[in-house]
Amino acid sequence: MSLPNCPKCESEYVYQDQAMLICPECAYEWNPNDTSEDDDVFVVNDSNGTQLEAGDKVTFIKDLKVKGSSQVLKVGTKATINRIIEGKDHELDCKLSTGGEMMVTAKFVKKA
Repeated sequence: MSLPNCPKCESEYVYQDQAMLICPECAYEWNPNDTSEDDDVFVVNDSNGTQLEAGDKVTFIKDLKVKGSSQVLKVGTKATINRIIEGKDHELDCKLSTGGEMMVTAKFVKKA
């Protein structure tokens, strides 16, 4: 009986433990009968724990200094999320109510 390669690291050294398959190289465990792909979904939450999506309107919860400028974005500044980017320090690409666009970290905003 041949077992499938690990879906995370593509290792061929997978072994079975009851209903679960286990990869000894990356320690990933999965059920081969489970067809849900929810593990790969990137979720971003605001400061209150509310899930954010593209198109949501958010407000800043603290004054933020703009790097490389003397400008400060004040508490309560409103923005609209254009897209959410995975793997960056600043997850949200936002259009500000003042007309500019800026990358913002999700922990400094709350959903409006």
